[in-house]
Amino acid sequence: MLGARSDAVLTAKGAAVGADGVSQAGGILEDMSARRRSPVLVGRAEHLAALDAALDRARAGGPSTMLIGGEAGIGKSRLVDEFAARASAAGARVLAGGCLDLGTDSLLFAPFAAVLRELVRDLGAEGVAALLPAYATREFARLLPEFGEADMEADPAVARARLFEQMLTLLERLAEAGPVVLIIEDAHWADRSTRDLMAFLIGSQQVLDGVLIVVTYRSDELHRTHPLRPLLAELGRLSWVERMELPRLGRLQADELVAHITGREPERWLADEVYQRGEGNPLFVEELLCCDGGLTAELPESLRDLLLAAVQRLPEETQDLLRAASASGQRSGHALLAAVTGLAGDDLARGLRPAVAANVLRADDDGYAFRHALIREAIYDDLLPGERTRLHTRFAEVLGSDAGLVPAGRGLIEQAHHWYYAHDTAGALVSAWRAASAAGRALAHAEQLTLLTRVLELWDKVPDAAERIGASHLLVLEQAASAAHTADETERGVAFASAALKEVDATAEPVRAALLLETRATLGKHSGRTDPSVDLRAALELVPPGLDDAARARVLVSEAKCAEPHEPGAWAAAEEALALAQQAGVAATQVSALCELACFEAQAGNDGVAMERLTEAQALAGRTRAFRPLLQVAVSESHVLEGLGEHERAASVARAGIVRARDYGLARSTGTFLAINVAEPLVALGRWDEAIEVIEHALALSPPQLNRIGLRHLAGEIALRRGDLIDAQALTAAARTALSRAGHIGRKGGQYHLPLVQLEAELCLAEGRQADAQDVVAAAVDRFDLVRDPRYAWPLLNVGARACAAAPAVAARDRAAAQRAGDLLSQLRALAQKLESSGPVQQANRLTFDAQAGADPAGAAAGGQALARWDAAAAAWDGLAQPFERATALFRAAEAGMTGGDRDGAAQRLRRATELAGQLGARPLGEEIAVLARSARLALGTGHDGGIPAPPGLGLTAREFEVLRLVTAGRSNPEIAAELFISAKTASVHVSNILGKLGVSSRGEAAAAAHRLRLFDSALAS
Repeated sequence: MLGARSDAVLTAKGAAVGADGVSQAGGILEDMSARRRSPVLVGRAEHLAALDAALDRARAGGPSTMLIGGEAGIGKSRLVDEFAARASAAGARVLAGGCLDLGTDSLLFAPFAAVLRELVRDLGAEGVAALLPAYATREFARLLPEFGEADMEADPAVARARLFEQMLTLLERLAEAGPVVLIIEDAHWADRSTRDLMAFLIGSQQVLDGVLIVVTYRSDELHRTHPLRPLLAELGRLSWVERMELPRLGRLQADELVAHITGREPERWLADEVYQRGEGNPLFVEELLCCDGGLTAELPESLRDLLLAAVQRLPEETQDLLRAASASGQRSGHALLAAVTGLAGDDLARGLRPAVAANVLRADDDGYAFRHALIREAIYDDLLPGERTRLHTRFAEVLGSDAGLVPAGRGLIEQAHHWYYAHDTAGALVSAWRAASAAGRALAHAEQLTLLTRVLELWDKVPDAAERIGASHLLVLEQAASAAHTADETERGVAFASAALKEVDATAEPVRAALLLETRATLGKHSGRTDPSVDLRAALELVPPGLDDAARARVLVSEAKCAEPHEPGAWAAAEEALALAQQAGVAATQVSALCELACFEAQAGNDGVAMERLTEAQALAGRTRAFRPLLQVAVSESHVLEGLGEHERAASVARAGIVRARDYGLARSTGTFLAINVAEPLVALGRWDEAIEVIEHALALSPPQLNRIGLRHLAGEIALRRGDLIDAQALTAAARTALSRAGHIGRKGGQYHLPLVQLEAELCLAEGRQADAQDVVAAAVDRFDLVRDPRYAWPLLNVGARACAAAPAVAARDRAAAQRAGDLLSQLRALAQKLESSGPVQQANRLTFDAQAGADPAGAAAGGQALARWDAAAAAWDGLAQPFERATALFRAAEAGMTGGDRDGAAQRLRRATELAGQLGARPLGEEIAVLARSARLALGTGHDGGIPAPPGLGLTAREFEVLRLVTAGRSNPEIAAELFISAKTASVHVSNILGKLGVSSRGEAAAAAHRLRLFDSALAS
């Protein structure tokens, strides 16, 4: 059925291309989508759900219509294709046809003719006729010759009424066999007759049980006098009609689309360029990508034709004005455009009015913006070279005489742009240098870098460049490296710093060379490409004590930042930097040194001293009002507070830092790093929805690679705790791939590697792969010096202990596996003895490890010790307001309580754990709790009581059904006894009863029977 539907739509749209020899927009869209398409529909889950709900209403017998609007290329056809496939798979008959654009006229009833053609292919003309009263298909002959000859002598009004009634009756009869979905595409091209029949069917839906009507149209084609506009308004008044406008994709969704098309995560420059040019239009995103996954240098002809189709229908005067506006950029002020074109204000408005009416331009308070950036690009690309030069020269001259024609601070920047594209090299050089200074003052760091790069590009083309701008080539390189650092363009910054180092004479200017080496080291550290220590050592040799205290202090701070916390000299470097910066009166370096010392103190467990250092740094940064020190304090303070378990304060400090980073133009770099410091405490507090909002907003800014790793790790942790294993797998894999590409990350290694290893091991456990989880932890123990990083080592030790917890139970089946687990657990216990546990979070982790690794399942006395340990861990997590960890500890305490015979205490703990898991949406934990409650026959009073009812006909009791579940999972009688808190003898009796009731002679045959009967396919099966 769907194959026929697709053929019908393709044939219809294909006819639109060839009917008059002109490539119309419908055909262009079909041609483009056929050449390149994402294998996955991105960003439309909400809209698919709305269509599914509309079909459910129709299936239930109610009237249901969905009107779907959106601009060309937004994905309306792709959406209904996906929905049609789902509907067809669910048993609905899908019928579809599209309206055609044939220039001045449209084909009468085109979508309904396509629907009839599809039915004839499926049922035959006789089969269609059999659904209707005798001679009722006569009017269908007007649409398809397969129905014979039409009665041409009939009164046209009567014939039209009959046709409408026949179509209604046909849908009614088809729906008797099951739900019907009628899809009418491209209703903006519909002729009057098609619109009338469509309105008739929608208005008559109250008599159409089981029919959903879906109509798509281009909202950008609906000018003020378009005939579809009043019809949509009328239909919108009907209670069963729902309107849906497809929006452009957001940044995250656009990046995901690029990744699906290219088969890999896009590099940031590619993602930025595609999103900037495509503006989230899925078709445009697809078309901007080359076959090799790169970016097209020019717009494809088919896309250009689509974009210019509306422009070419406008008056020539309006097209001339649009050409001028395209040289200005995406938006043009009314006064600026009037000055450039020489038109009076009223004449300009009159000339542009048709472009606004055609939705090519959008007017605002004082100017005009192109509806889409690619429309401007297509118009601009259509300019002749001479036209471009003339227009850019005119814009540059006008702005030179009156910079007030553009927003404050933009005059120099825009003038530099126009002189450059007017090919006036001297003017472009001077204006770019002046504009770069203005951009720096305005904190427009990316623009400053672009302008400085342009100065360097033009340098050799202007013989007296240094004299014209009053600066040397070396100075421009230094400023470019600094701007690249601020704009988070680390690799470009390394290149600029390296070029500058080739020009500087280190013997004559050792301080200048040292600072360039420090800049390159800092940039190299952020890019992860190189080990910065080599450059820093060379820089320190160039600025020995007494030469330049400020420069040496700056290099020492960078050395402290790049060193491992326990490396000899790291702490001393920070202390020396602080002393020298105080002597030199360099506040920014003092703040940096204080922040580094605070982190070292916190690492050593000196929390009070750490906070004192941060308080001093905060006061100093506030007095200087310099943005970098203020942001550094926010990063360090939120990090230290989170390590102390002060989750609310940590999140609050980091949020304030994000606001500052945004004000300083650093939302993408420092702002997204601070987003990690907001999301992490929110995850700890169990406010997972808030954390996801923070994470998604940060990822939408296309952050640096290391920041993406941290954000994805936190999102993966939430997905895993919620039971979304597919999402957790994808996020973990993406973070691991990015981390493998990150190269040297020095001191931050544990901060990124250890949490990711922990997540990978937890994912293995969630998938039932305990041996793999042990291998992941064991590899990390061998690779990393965990003693140096207790903050991130303790959670890893805990997941390792969990992975080893089943070792005694599996000893009888696999002694080698049990031995490996036992060896790893011994190794983890030895590490735990060496690990510090400063602060309440690490102490809670230690208590958890002691409970997990010290538990001994043999005997009630041991059970009592385990219960005390788990209760202590639960109390510690409760004090830190970390509900997930507390619920997990309560669950384990309940297990220990059952082992020791404390059923009432176990039930009480499980009830609280169930409440917490439910509030969090921690489904896997909730299911584990439910299984324990069933196995132990504990009443929770929360809707989770009782066991899984045994299927009727087998004669099994609920307890025997639980035993059969464990037999099917391969458990021995002692293991069944331990899990169900019964004796091994009782377990043996239950197994014997099961074998007799199932009529089998062995445990293997019982398991095979359970698999054959699909008894344990539910999510609660273990």
